[in-house]
Amino acid sequence: MRFVDEYRDPVAARTLLDRIRVLAGDDRFKFMEVCGGHTHAIYRHGIEHILPEGVELVHGPGCPVCVIPMGRVDDAIAVAEQPGVTFTAFGDMMRVPGSHGTLLESKARGADVRVVYSPLDALRIAIDEPDRRVVFFAVGFETTAPSTALTLLRARELDVGNFDVFCNHVTIVPPVKAILDSPDLRLDGFIGPGHVSTVIGQRPYRFVPERYGKPLVTAGFEPLDVLAAITMLLEQIRSGRCEVENQYTRAVREEGNPRALAVMAETFELRPHFEWRGLGFISQSALQLRPEFAAWDAERRYAIPGVRVADPKACQCGEVLKGVIKPWECKVFGTACTPQTPIGTCMVSSEGACAAYYNFGRLHREAAVALRR
Repeated sequence: MRFVDEYRDPVAARTLLDRIRVLAGDDRFKFMEVCGGHTHAIYRHGIEHILPEGVELVHGPGCPVCVIPMGRVDDAIAVAEQPGVTFTAFGDMMRVPGSHGTLLESKARGADVRVVYSPLDALRIAIDEPDRRVVFFAVGFETTAPSTALTLLRARELDVGNFDVFCNHVTIVPPVKAILDSPDLRLDGFIGPGHVSTVIGQRPYRFVPERYGKPLVTAGFEPLDVLAAITMLLEQIRSGRCEVENQYTRAVREEGNPRALAVMAETFELRPHFEWRGLGFISQSALQLRPEFAAWDAERRYAIPGVRVADPKACQCGEVLKGVIKPWECKVFGTACTPQTPIGTCMVSSEGACAAYYNFGRLHREAAVALRR
């Protein structure tokens, strides 16, 4: 990549749009962008507004904050409020609601909760403050799991005994399978996640065309990346092909990042099952620390409540994450639920579909509501 402008060239965008219109014709196609980063790119740059009517984009469960269920937030708060604990988390986790409030509210009640920008920041706090037990709230897909893995290796190397990880890392393939097995949604193809694919590569997605007969194109996050991915999906369908393709060749390799995969394998193992917001329990869809790292495992050290908590009845984050409804179809979108007063995770996270619609797609929502009247 040389300059970002080359991926935002309006002339090239018009050329791709003309090609999309020709390929789509009068037929209808529904593609899912798995990654929340793509959702924000689509609405920040107005891509959905300029696509032909027959090409629809829906959102998937690729926002790592959005898929954390309320029960796991409650577990985090329970750990954070233990005596002598310094609880660290990324900023977008601070306002994710559980049934007992948020980590930010826990901090207001007196818990030592701090924002960090990486797990290594949390490890540094543990080194600098040996009289505190420092817990890192590890969330994210395979994109962020390697940094947690490297931090665990560093903690073992330095023999830091007051550092723990509350692991909530999830993996991308199982929820995609769950969506493909769902009777609620008909899809014609997928825009594959770019960031995750820099780690895991292209091979894990082969089951999508081989087992389900759907094409998948891994894409970058600039406007031309998304338009090119849609073009590639339509070209596959029109030519009778069905395979995994890579539009994001400047960052994604077929084999992924072998070093990142190796450190993950050294520190993590698959959980038997894990609950996803909106998707329920999915087998082997998340990571936990291997027994060799039990000394740094918060779930082994603390009494985690582990209580399953239902989402608020007014919140339809689950349907949004599955692509069944658009955010503006939720009953509380933009009224009771806003980025300032979020009810669900999709409105909290910077990658959440509801936040993207609220910040960039409100005119589309208003037009759709007007059409229904």
